[in-house]
Amino acid sequence: MDKKTIDEGKSTAITSYILIIGVLIALSMNSENKNSFASFHIRQGLGLTLTFVVLGISISHFESVMVAAPMWIFISVLTIYGIFTAARGETIKLPLLGGLFQKWFKNI
Repeated sequence: MDKKTIDEGKSTAITSYILIIGVLIALSMNSENKNSFASFHIRQGLGLTLTFVVLGISISHFESVMVAAPMWIFISVLTIYGIFTAARGETIKLPLLGGLFQKWFKNI
């Protein structure tokens, strides 16, 4: 990927990691002029948001900090990692799930 593409898509890529609403904003920002760098990070952010929702729903029945805290730490670490890689202009997949997100959301 060239530097111009990365620079043009950087703000959209960073926005995509704001859980839930950020993905929707990033999708609309990238809808007219598709940017491959932004699309990569939108796929990562969308997968992270869906993981957050699914984990949140599945552990909500436990009502225990001992169950909820690891989920919040896991999502927070991946979100911060994604923001920093987008800000540095890198296309590094999120650990554990990033490869799946790229495969599942390849049409974005």
